[in-house]
Amino acid sequence: MLPERVPVLAVDDIPENLAALEALLDGDSIELVQARSGSEALELLLKRDFAVALLDVQMPGMDGFELAELMRGTERTRRIPIIFLTAVATDERRKFQGYEAGAVDYLLKPVDPQIVRGKTDVFVQLFRQRIELARQRDEMAGILNRLTAHRDNSPLAIVELDGDQRILGWSCGAEKLFGWRAHEVTGYTPQEFDWIAAEDADSFTALVDDMVAGNRLSEMVPLRMRTTTGAMLDCECYCSALPCKAGGPASIDIQILDVSVRKRAEETQRLLIGELNHRVKNTLASVQAIASQTLRRSGGPSDFVPTFTGRIQALSNAHSILSSCTWQGAQLREVIEGQLRIGAVGADRLGMEGPDLDLPPETALHLALVLHELVTNANKYGALSVPEGRADIRWSLSGGFLNMEWIESGGPAVAVPDKRGFGSVLIENSMSAEGGIAHSIYAPDGLRWTLNMPFNGKPRVNEALRKAETMVQGPSPAPASPLTGKRFLVIEDEPLVMFELIDLLEGAGASIAGQASSHSTALELAEAAEIDAALLDGNLQGETVDDIAAALAARGIPFLFVSGYGRDHLPEGFAQAPVVAKPFTASALLDGAAMLFGVTAARA
Repeated sequence: MLPERVPVLAVDDIPENLAALEALLDGDSIELVQARSGSEALELLLKRDFAVALLDVQMPGMDGFELAELMRGTERTRRIPIIFLTAVATDERRKFQGYEAGAVDYLLKPVDPQIVRGKTDVFVQLFRQRIELARQRDEMAGILNRLTAHRDNSPLAIVELDGDQRILGWSCGAEKLFGWRAHEVTGYTPQEFDWIAAEDADSFTALVDDMVAGNRLSEMVPLRMRTTTGAMLDCECYCSALPCKAGGPASIDIQILDVSVRKRAEETQRLLIGELNHRVKNTLASVQAIASQTLRRSGGPSDFVPTFTGRIQALSNAHSILSSCTWQGAQLREVIEGQLRIGAVGADRLGMEGPDLDLPPETALHLALVLHELVTNANKYGALSVPEGRADIRWSLSGGFLNMEWIESGGPAVAVPDKRGFGSVLIENSMSAEGGIAHSIYAPDGLRWTLNMPFNGKPRVNEALRKAETMVQGPSPAPASPLTGKRFLVIEDEPLVMFELIDLLEGAGASIAGQASSHSTALELAEAAEIDAALLDGNLQGETVDDIAAALAARGIPFLFVSGYGRDHLPEGFAQAPVVAKPFTASALLDGAAMLFGVTAARA
């Protein structure tokens, strides 16, 4: 059984350094064992195994280099990886001495906590893998012993061949796996009844001849083998030479495991992991770039927060659209309407005209960010910054290209900016990434952007050019503070999210009658707390919230889900409960809370 916490040795004569390492590493997966000197470390090394040793170089008495040399001279400790941590040994000669003493790494203080944690985690995982491999080795030895005693009861197919490859034994497992009965194949060679796939037959013959000659006593080989129905199975064949009393091989024992299902699963897993890794890294890289560029061009926190949040919301909304289509693509019109859903622009001020098109996933993500920048800039400086202004998006297909126009009108006077901002750079780079171009025109009547990119998709069937309807009149003004005096129960297992929810509700005039991050506390409050409504996370520390939702519903308490899950993964039977998706905006959260009372939250 794998240990819950893997021991890591830290050796340093300064207590503060050990305390810092303990704060960094000691936790659920790592047990940091501390030593104040080289001699104390040697005593610990004689008693326990460690995944890695973190050694200070400068210590009184026995220094880190001497301790490393003693570790390398003892069989028990020679394979423990060593990482030196030092504040003084900065020259290359000292580094070489460290590596010569057997270190796998040499880090200078002050060390980067993430680097120390990352390197330690690697050796912790290797330690776990060594234990797991040893466990599997012992388990396989036991299995082989049982196979020898109970071969016909084994789920494996066990076949015995003589020196001429003629079948001597054919177990019940072989009959079940391949379909032939023992008397039908005994005395025949595999080639005579076409048992082994043609592409593997020669290599199998060479292996058997080598084992008969005594050059190899055991071997595992993957083979494709045929059943009586003609189906080909992927098999792992564990071959062992069984010597006779005279010393020569009397027979070859083959234990055969059908791994066809595993092979298919591994291939599927490989494809899924590769796709997931690609998308996650692309998304993380996008977020990193957005954060860096937004911070670099922001005047301060008050400017950075809404700009960064808006860009993340645009990216998140595009991901939601793609996820609903299992990442097969997204409709262009839906990507544009995503700006309406996140409140970036009113429906009465944004016109759309063009055919319905399906966009590839990456193109959809790029366009979502481009559209967000266009809308944001229009809200700040352009046509959407004044009540009478509006924007129109028009697109068409021509010669294998998607041509889009962003046209602003009714806004303030347009002037060419003194310098290009991040928004313009993002728009141009996004188009460039798609193999297209972006061009801006600062016309007297309003800013215009022309976007052109190659398009290999197809228009949606039976859809003609149409223009989005505009709203003549907006909704009636909402009450200033619809949540004032309302008592809320907040159920959320992420502390920072909990604080954000509470701040938003209290800022809107509501009071917090209870808060819970664990399932048991949440259920207790849901059943008894004096509340008017509740915000409910979709999952609490790995536990479902079905019974909590049921308790609220039984009392007639309205609630909404605040969750990263989609509706399909939330408790069934509560379709009437609104869902606010994470990450959320303040307006989306307050609107959702106000909907519980049949009103709409006022906009700031």
